Amino acid sequence: MDLTFPFAEPPAPGTVTTVAPGLLWARLALPFRLDHVNVYFLEGDDGWTIVDTGISNKATVAAWEALLAGPFRGARFAGLIVTHHHPDHIGMAGWLCERLEIPLLMSRTAYLACLTLFNSPELLAASAYTRFYVRHGMAEDLAALVSTMGHDYMRMLSKPPFTFERLRAGDRLTLGGRSYAVMSGEGHGPEQLMFHAAADGLFLAADQVIEKISPNVSVTALEPHGDPLGDFIASQREIAATIPDDTLVLAGHRLPFYGAAARATALAAHHEERCARIADAADERPVSAADLIPVLFDRALSPHETSFAFSEILAHLNYMAGRGDIAWETEGDRMRVRRA
Repeated sequence: MDLTFPFAEPPAPGTVTTVAPGLLWARLALPFRLDHVNVYFLEGDDGWTIVDTGISNKATVAAWEALLAGPFRGARFAGLIVTHHHPDHIGMAGWLCERLEIPLLMSRTAYLACLTLFNSPELLAASAYTRFYVRHGMAEDLAALVSTMGHDYMRMLSKPPFTFERLRAGDRLTLGGRSYAVMSGEGHGPEQLMFHAAADGLFLAADQVIEKISPNVSVTALEPHGDPLGDFIASQREIAATIPDDTLVLAGHRLPFYGAAARATALAAHHEERCARIADAADERPVSAADLIPVLFDRALSPHETSFAFSEILAHLNYMAGRGDIAWETEGDRMRVRRA
């Protein structure tokens, strides 16, 4: 099935688009190649519940003030749902919860991940990540640049609320007579939340299923032997089996679309194709994660993009090693892979 798009254009800045009765969509700008994030508003008996927030910076504060003074002038708000801990989704949570006097609802894992990033900025300290990048083949000068400039995005957070209300897979969320089954997916972010209103044909997919682009799936120095890609592919199979193709998918980026199963299947296939390209490269000679950046990315990358590219390649390597396609080998303190 080809994807179909009921909305040709996103909402203009400071405006909202009605997706369904009691469900509104707005878009906030991001200062990156991926230049926006979608936020949603779910109407309930006690007011509107916001879904996701944008990064914490002056431009986003101004964008929220415009929404609150414009389409939501005089509106009541009941809560803020954050789908996962990445700053483009949680960055303004503290500001919004304080400004609107509303509770934060999210998964426990994502809340603790955000709290750790905010309270322990040394977690992204240059020295730890420089060693991590160098160990996997990156030149020391580039590793120093990427580790100092590549992580600025992760610090674009307002101070998170001290408390939250936990949502987890299997819960049901009822707002304005519409019932959402709470789902969670791994790979892009830990315990990322999604919301399926089966009776209404709506699926708030966060960053797990997006049209046209593949969400980043990364291994970092925090969990260097993790297998987020395996988790991500398993989640795509669950979505393909669970979400009917006549369900409208409302993702964290780009346009709403129909065709969840087709897109989830295509995302899994995309990563398998990248694994095949890595296997071919490792068949010729042992290669490091850094060696593979130009194999999988054919454009110049900023330090921010390089950190994501490197971490995503490492996710593929861990996934492939786990199923026996490649094997790790160590030379001194450097790590490479070869075809098994």
